[in-house]
Amino acid sequence: METETLAAAQDIDFSLIALFVRATFTVQLVMLMLFVMSFWSWAIIVRKHIAYRLARREANVFDQAFWSGEPLDELFEKIGPDPVGSSEKVFAAGMLEWRRSHRDDGGLIAGAQARIERSMDVAISKQSERLNEGLSFLATTGATAPFIGLFGTVWGIKHSFEQIAISQNTSLAVVAPGIAEALLATGIGLVAAIPAVVFYNKLNADAEHLIGGYEAFSDEFATILSRQLDA
Repeated sequence: METETLAAAQDIDFSLIALFVRATFTVQLVMLMLFVMSFWSWAIIVRKHIAYRLARREANVFDQAFWSGEPLDELFEKIGPDPVGSSEKVFAAGMLEWRRSHRDDGGLIAGAQARIERSMDVAISKQSERLNEGLSFLATTGATAPFIGLFGTVWGIKHSFEQIAISQNTSLAVVAPGIAEALLATGIGLVAAIPAVVFYNKLNADAEHLIGGYEAFSDEFATILSRQLDA
């Protein structure tokens, strides 16, 4: 009897596709949801990695141009009022407000320093939103995917016990497929969650580093303008 049971269990297809096909509709829905979450997480990871690398390169190029000794007015004329790079946008926001703060007679309107700093803060805030866009989905995936997978496992095990009760048979050939299908949901949940958590932490740290660089540049630029205001 045991030999026949083992032979029957060996004839069962335990491939991932077969386990998915044999699963109940609820478990299949859970697996599909986790597949979509994992795919979208990797799309965000790749897109953010490319975007952050370009942002770091742009910041380095702009820093070299800014500290090269070239007059700020000439640098502003070169990049224009609506540049592409994040560092350039912060610089352009400060320079635009600097020029708007001058009266027709060449004097400065009162409160120019505060307005320039606020303009650059707004520009930094916009760039911060752009850099952090999508990271919340990674955090959500990392926090919820294991529990979604666990729900699929619990539902699959419940269905397996129901099949055991109906068939009145607790042999390995009856129990193993249902348990394997149920555990697959938890496995997919972990596969979706672990990369999401790891890369969320990394990308969040990268974003904070970039934003910190923009804030440091804003402070340095505000200091330069303050000297000219005092002069």
